[in-house]
Amino acid sequence: MPKYKYPNKVPFYKFLIQSATIAKNPIIFHNKWFNEVGDTFAMKSPFYGHIVLTRDAVITKHILQKNHKIYHKSKIQTTYLSKYVGYGLLTSSGDYWLKQRRLIQPAFHKEKIQNLVEIIDKAITEQVNRINPDGFVDLYPIMNELAFEVVAKSLFDFSAEKGTLKRLQFIIEKLQLFIVKELRMPYKKLWYTLSGEIKYHMKLVKESRDIINTIIDQRRESVDQHDDLLDMLLSAKYEDGTTMTNEQLIDEILILFVAGHETTANALTFTLKLLAQNTEKLTQVENEIKETKAKKIMPLQEISQLNYTKCCIEESLRLYPPAWITDRVNIKDDKIDDYVLKKGTIIGASIYELHRNKTYWESPEEFNPSRFFEENRKEIMPYYMPFGAGPRLCIGNNFAMYEMILAVNTILKKFHIATDNNTIKINPLITLKPVDVKLKFTLKT
Repeated sequence: MPKYKYPNKVPFYKFLIQSATIAKNPIIFHNKWFNEVGDTFAMKSPFYGHIVLTRDAVITKHILQKNHKIYHKSKIQTTYLSKYVGYGLLTSSGDYWLKQRRLIQPAFHKEKIQNLVEIIDKAITEQVNRINPDGFVDLYPIMNELAFEVVAKSLFDFSAEKGTLKRLQFIIEKLQLFIVKELRMPYKKLWYTLSGEIKYHMKLVKESRDIINTIIDQRRESVDQHDDLLDMLLSAKYEDGTTMTNEQLIDEILILFVAGHETTANALTFTLKLLAQNTEKLTQVENEIKETKAKKIMPLQEISQLNYTKCCIEESLRLYPPAWITDRVNIKDDKIDDYVLKKGTIIGASIYELHRNKTYWESPEEFNPSRFFEENRKEIMPYYMPFGAGPRLCIGNNFAMYEMILAVNTILKKFHIATDNNTIKINPLITLKPVDVKLKFTLKT
């Protein structure tokens, strides 16, 4: 019988006493316990068994990269999340995940994404032209709309009607809010069933799948070339020459919608807010954008020239990573450093805390884009994981970076931005959401 050895424990009753408050914002408690107990701590839960939480880079790399084969996504993602958003790249595990990843990866190669840059840029410009420069406006809904349109146009090149996609957007947001409730308060499961909440949300799941199924069927019958992601996914072939079924396509498309639009909307909101708060850095970005604009080059070439802009986005992703926590469960006993973990242990790696860990970062709370200058990158990259790490690194990372650089570029070409406060409030749901961020847009003359 192996002798299991866990990190310092936080008693479960401490969690239970404050469970309602923790459900609202777990980050505050994670931070408190990391500071009191150490960079890694454990807990024994009657619902989930052994749980380990860490902000340690070695342990995080171990579960995501070094020994990833024995670390699968936990039931939280593979069972609870997949019930609502399908069994796609984000929620699947093992051989099926690998098969899907190999099939879909080519659609996200840099060259393929570069072909989409014109579609992305056009969608961004249309959205930015709708911004109303009138006093302080709530920023997140604007960025959410922008990111949704970009994903919709890149995926479907808009073969769907506006109303249909609006409905899809509504359903995805509703489902995400409910998933968080279900995960954070598992003891209320019976109430969710009796009150009809689960039934209502499963009806929404069916409706979202029907919407996407109709779009796929229409595309299969169409003779037009769209050069969008749906075309690439429809023509992608497994090793035996077969293609994805409609059900598989729906799973992957739902995941791309969920993972692809909200994370980007969050990141853009945080980036613009941080720039508005740091006027010196904002001026540097504006100067770089002005110089690039003067060259009259294509959007793809613009991206490669906007280096300081890119550093600002990366620093924003460090401070406020949309994928703020990730989890794994070991399918075999395992040893990490001095710890010996029993099979079935859930390990949560807080990317948010790792990115602010004083062991790895100098003045971690400070917005300092120069960390990402070429000469400094080598030193910090082992501790920087906004898109995850290892084989399950986010498949859309290049897509997201291109989109964010183009969005900041388009917005700051047209508008001056300003904020009236220096506070950033967050709500850690499935992704890290900004709360009540207001900016003022003034047209440039």
